[in-house]
Amino acid sequence: MNASRGTSLHTALALALLCAAAPAAASGELKAEARARMMNIDQHLESWDVAAARAELDALSALAPEGTEPIHYYAGRVLLEEGRYAEAVAALEKAGVADRPGSWLRTAKDTLSVTKDHVRAESEHFVVSHPPGKDAALVPWALEALERARAALEQDLGYAPPGKVRIEFVSTARELSKVSTLSWESIKTTGTIAICKFNKLMVTSPKATLNGYDWLDTVSHEYVHLVVSKASQNTVPIWLHEGLAKYLESRWRGAPGLAMTPPTLALLGRRVKQDKLIPFEKMHPSIALLPSAEDAATAFAEVYFAIDLIYREHGQKGLRALLAGMKAGMGDKKAVEQATGKAFPAFEKSWLAHVRKQPFPKELIPLEDKVLLKEASGQKAVKDKHGPEVNFGDFANVEEPEARRHAHLGELLQERGRASAAAEAWGRAHKLVGAKYERLSNRYARALAATGREDESELVLNASLRTHPGVAATLVQLGRIRLKRHDWGGAREAYLEALAQDPFDPEIHFALARSARELGDDRLARRAFDAAVLLTGMEPAKVEAFLKQPIP
Repeated sequence: MNASRGTSLHTALALALLCAAAPAAASGELKAEARARMMNIDQHLESWDVAAARAELDALSALAPEGTEPIHYYAGRVLLEEGRYAEAVAALEKAGVADRPGSWLRTAKDTLSVTKDHVRAESEHFVVSHPPGKDAALVPWALEALERARAALEQDLGYAPPGKVRIEFVSTARELSKVSTLSWESIKTTGTIAICKFNKLMVTSPKATLNGYDWLDTVSHEYVHLVVSKASQNTVPIWLHEGLAKYLESRWRGAPGLAMTPPTLALLGRRVKQDKLIPFEKMHPSIALLPSAEDAATAFAEVYFAIDLIYREHGQKGLRALLAGMKAGMGDKKAVEQATGKAFPAFEKSWLAHVRKQPFPKELIPLEDKVLLKEASGQKAVKDKHGPEVNFGDFANVEEPEARRHAHLGELLQERGRASAAAEAWGRAHKLVGAKYERLSNRYARALAATGREDESELVLNASLRTHPGVAATLVQLGRIRLKRHDWGGAREAYLEALAQDPFDPEIHFALARSARELGDDRLARRAFDAAVLLTGMEPAKVEAFLKQPIP
């Protein structure tokens, strides 16, 4: 969409109408004031200061004849940013805005259509909007994570947005395309699952994916984008924006800089060796528009280490100086120089040296595609991903032929009910490749546990999590072992981590309810119990009875 061209047209019309309605002597002053008000509205919206844009709109409306079309245009723009979509549609229609792809009117209409039946829930600083039904299970976790992120980022960056921030969960990635104006092709290519735009966060529900995704980190990531945009008056370029968001996305759960994973680090190491890093300027206007998911992952890793370097050398002071410089009108290079005390070429040299000295894995670890969209795959549902189903496709990415043959043999033996023999076959495959492939590790660990070798299973699972952190299937298996041992604290930890990727698995909530009760954690127990009722459709009494059954 080209807002500047439409704005110029409406500005000219508004000035003509205002001047026509005013006495000749006053028309010059009125024209000057109206032009200033309109320019201010544009600037405030561009700077993500919606409250200031609203104040200017109210002042402009006092100058205009009732029903002036350009005033409706600006009202529609502001109402869209305020989340008042029905009013935005009405205003933009009165303004005569064309209903075509990419127009403000189409965006407002699509957003209204997607969100009209949404349910709202609030905390002190956030408002979550979601489709009715099972997405209600996301709400308490999302609000809790966001409140934690807000407190932490206020310490890191010295800023917290005023008022309440809106988060809209949408049911599918195609809905995300409609409300964000990001193309469906871009979403499929790069795996984009959420976006910060129009003064809000837009997040695809994990129910739209086959295996879930790191949705709480993602919500936090997009919130960092919003904070950076508002704190800097939207002056930070994409490479610094994404670097800050990636580096600080873990603040809801702990320290900054916890988002880097071994598979991504291995990919970055390969790109460094091949001299195929992506220049910062080529990340504009969005990493989501890079040619491939691998390019996007490489870019995220690069900018992550740029911020990591600044933070390690200058801490919170460096991050605040970076944003302050950008807000003051500095270019990105000048702001980096102010924050680091180095000329930009020297910073780039230091950054590259910092990247090169990272402990890259010796071999490339496959990037496990955690964001598998049901729409893109053509599948409507996921089979029991924790069960014993046979699926040779799970080992399609095992590059080592001998390991792949052993893995396939294990599947055949498992299908024929020969659990011990299957465990031995998977064990031979695992010995050849270690924790490189999380699905192979999970199959092997499950077989070990099924044959009573739970200590060995736990070792395999922990090794897998060191290489592929956050995988729900791995964490669920680990949680089962801990539940069986009555290690309630360990079980709670494992299942909470699993929930951060797969919040719609009822087993996770049943297990959390049981372990929380044993630990006297009444708040978690009630939250998990309510989620179990919601996700299973069972009567509360039946859920209660299930929780009282012995652990198998």
